Amino acid sequence: MKCVSVVGARPQFIKASPLTLAIRKQNRDVLIHTGQHYDHGMSDVFFQDLGIPMPEYHLGIGSGSHGVQTGAMLKAIEEVLEKERPDVVLVYGDTNSTLAAALAAAKLHIPVAHVEAGLRSFNRAMPEEINRVMTDHLSTWLFTPSTLSRDNLRREGIEHGVHVVGDIMYDALLLHRRSAEHRSDVLTRLELSPRSYYAATIHRAENTDLPDRLRAIFKALQVLAKPVIVPLHPRTKKKIEEYMIHVGPNVRCIEPLGYLDMVRFQEHAACVLTDSGGVQKEAYYLRVPCVTLRTETEWVETVTAGWNVVCGSSVEAILNAVEKMESCSASQSNLYGDGHAAERIVSILSACRE
Repeated sequence: MKCVSVVGARPQFIKASPLTLAIRKQNRDVLIHTGQHYDHGMSDVFFQDLGIPMPEYHLGIGSGSHGVQTGAMLKAIEEVLEKERPDVVLVYGDTNSTLAAALAAAKLHIPVAHVEAGLRSFNRAMPEEINRVMTDHLSTWLFTPSTLSRDNLRREGIEHGVHVVGDIMYDALLLHRRSAEHRSDVLTRLELSPRSYYAATIHRAENTDLPDRLRAIFKALQVLAKPVIVPLHPRTKKKIEEYMIHVGPNVRCIEPLGYLDMVRFQEHAACVLTDSGGVQKEAYYLRVPCVTLRTETEWVETVTAGWNVVCGSSVEAILNAVEKMESCSASQSNLYGDGHAAERIVSILSACRE
């Protein structure tokens, strides 16, 4: 079996790590990096941390509006697929890279396998929601992390080719957590002690592109009871400067962290504040309370389990949520499988290609 895997952003590098290793044991896998995340802190360091082979193709698309970026990716990916002619195209998550690859493959009649299918926030104002819905409807194989995501697909009339395999990011965490413990010195470098700080990540357009919302988030971070450390996404950094937002002495902005550093950094935080889907899950797996700076989440199981609260972006709501979650004592179960999603995916694809 010959696969082409398409990645472009930080979460996709993480998801591709265990699956790429599993595929390459007996099959051929060609890796395409669209360049959606293109600087060292958001891209190259992840390949180094995760032991992923460097991509055979780096398209270098970079940033741009959704239409410009997706269109450029579609054209470039199509050219690679016409050359490689794989048996299957693997796509991950909900980025513009995901949708562009799914469109390119579908138009060339190459089957698409969507890893992390069936997630829904039910907010069509989110570009990620559009990407994930359209990708699911283009896919031949839909690998969901939970029964809830399978049920979401059923409600849209998608039942054939759906497989509940668990969360591929749990595979990645189990694969690399011990390495993070031994190799990462992030707490020493940042002069942090366990549970003495909050970890925050902010990058989604619904927060960064609205000045009042981004300003309110940083106002809340300024007055929290513990220092807040923010690995700063390039988009967020640009918007802070553009809106002239006062960060405040309680907030420490740092450069983006690699995967191993990020795992260690999150694991020892008193609480995680984020608008990232992947970080919500990592916080759950690491048994760290999470406050989601959005009005909804596609990872609703973490909320139901009591480890995550969705609070929006008002100052009062954020402060109340952190106070509530820091004393979280909820029990924990395997919401998203047992850490063997990659093996299941390879087994299913291999059986279908025989």
